[in-house]
Amino acid sequence: MNEITKTEGTALALPEHEMIQVLQSSLYPSAALASVKMVLSYCRAAGLDPLQKPVHIVPLWDSKAGQMRDVIMPGVNLYRIQASRSGQFAGMTEPEFGPDETVTLTGQSVTFPVWCRVTVRRLMSNGTVAEFTAREFWLENYATKGGKEKSLAPNAMWTKRPRGQIAKCASAQALRIAFPEIASQPTADEMEGKQLHADDGHDLAHDAGESGAKDLPNLMLALENCDTDAQALQLYRDSSAKLATSPRAQANFKAAVVAHRTALEAAAKVTEGEGA
Repeated sequence: MNEITKTEGTALALPEHEMIQVLQSSLYPSAALASVKMVLSYCRAAGLDPLQKPVHIVPLWDSKAGQMRDVIMPGVNLYRIQASRSGQFAGMTEPEFGPDETVTLTGQSVTFPVWCRVTVRRLMSNGTVAEFTAREFWLENYATKGGKEKSLAPNAMWTKRPRGQIAKCASAQALRIAFPEIASQPTADEMEGKQLHADDGHDLAHDAGESGAKDLPNLMLALENCDTDAQALQLYRDSSAKLATSPRAQANFKAAVVAHRTALEAAAKVTEGEGA
């Protein structure tokens, strides 16, 4: 086993039944026995110490099975540890945040940074230090409340820590870019509130059959005609009431608005460069 994941003399030496008892009573107190066993198997396969909680148990909705399923996901701290053990980690920047934005999501007013940017530095074999930057958008990453009402409002953690949570996502993405050999799977923070097979069957034709989604095609057309970021943002704010009864349509439009605003920003930078 390589140096990145090698562990010796760790808690893995404990008998399995004792380790499960420790994990259930401390790090994963509300988890099912089968899920704790998955954690233990994951850590044994990767040579990780389970008592350092390198992975999390994340309940995700499995749209194919029609039920919730526990999935083992790494935490962003595991990526930091693995990068550090590689001997090539040269540090990372403090999270840089974009402007704050306030929108209404399923009746809840939410203020958050539009994006977060993090740069990871890696010492290359030729002695140079390369920088790998990732920018993640809050609207594309936040975890929803969900529930029977299918609320698109952020859950308690993303409401309480809008900057802290998106910073974790940006850090994880930057570490994956800089160290692809040790980090590939999405982290628990990135997958919280998401669902497995999320793209299956969630197209505009399906959304159009839901009450409140009839305005979606017109909103998409209006979005294409938005020439400024302010216009796109105002259109998104106005759409909240129109799409309130169709969570899937609201989610699709949210993603479209984010993509459109990103394209407008990129076009503006090109224009500025040509005028310089």
